[in-house]
Amino acid sequence: MGFRYIILFAAVFFLSSSAIFAKLAEAPSGIIAFYRLLFAALALLPALLLRREERDQLLQLAGSKLLLGIASGFVLALHYVLWFESLKFTSVASSVVLVTLQPLFTILGSFILWRERCSAAAMWGCLLAIGGSIVIGWGDFAISWRAFLGDILALVAAAVIAGYFLIGQEVRKSLAAIPYSVLGYSSGAFFLGLYSWACGDAFVGYSTNTWLDFLGLAFVATILGQVIFNWLLKWLAATVISMSILGETVGTCILSFFILGEVPTLQQFAGILMILLGIGIFLYYKDRGVLKNEKDIQ
Repeated sequence: MGFRYIILFAAVFFLSSSAIFAKLAEAPSGIIAFYRLLFAALALLPALLLRREERDQLLQLAGSKLLLGIASGFVLALHYVLWFESLKFTSVASSVVLVTLQPLFTILGSFILWRERCSAAAMWGCLLAIGGSIVIGWGDFAISWRAFLGDILALVAAAVIAGYFLIGQEVRKSLAAIPYSVLGYSSGAFFLGLYSWACGDAFVGYSTNTWLDFLGLAFVATILGQVIFNWLLKWLAATVISMSILGETVGTCILSFFILGEVPTLQQFAGILMILLGIGIFLYYKDRGVLKNEKDIQ
């Protein structure tokens, strides 16, 4: 169990590079998300083709499981569109703070679907970590109808990404991480491609550095981050993974300091401590039933 938590925290750190690469990439948001998922799917494809058992799992997938796999890609694409669109109307900090409400939606969804409960102490830890995110972004909240629209979009994006992890927890019961990721990312790239085409965005003509940022998003943030989450969904509940992703804010602050030279303020530092303490409390007091099947690691 401890080993999987170490992997989880490492994946959260790699995921933290997402905001850095996205900020450095000089391309429309839909295009950035499109190439992120497309390159990740293409990178995972050889591993899928070389593993007969996992390849057969995907080929034999049908009915509701297949629809859920495709739906995971659509939900992921929808999350990116909603989140990136929210940034056009409200501040980055306001948008990110609202997106970090995803654990609340995941906890609610897990209770409705599987009657999965959290102890009172774990919920206090969740609220403390979310409070840390609010402390980090508090000074950047804007009050206007335009900002309110952006905030609503960010809030819906939080609910949508919670749905992605809940779908993954169900599909991963019968599908290994790599075929699940390939199916979800390729279908997500398809939907994002349609969206970018409808917006009239160019698919080529970007600088070398931007293409490198696309690759960084695919290989570092997605394969070393999000794919690991998909793998862990077989043993860890969606609520645990969703909650741990709050640590992305901490990782982003650290990477921003070393890569972008952005020094955290005292307020941000206090928020970071709140997030780390809240995550620690949640994981410590979460029901022991979080750990899933101990056998057949894939």
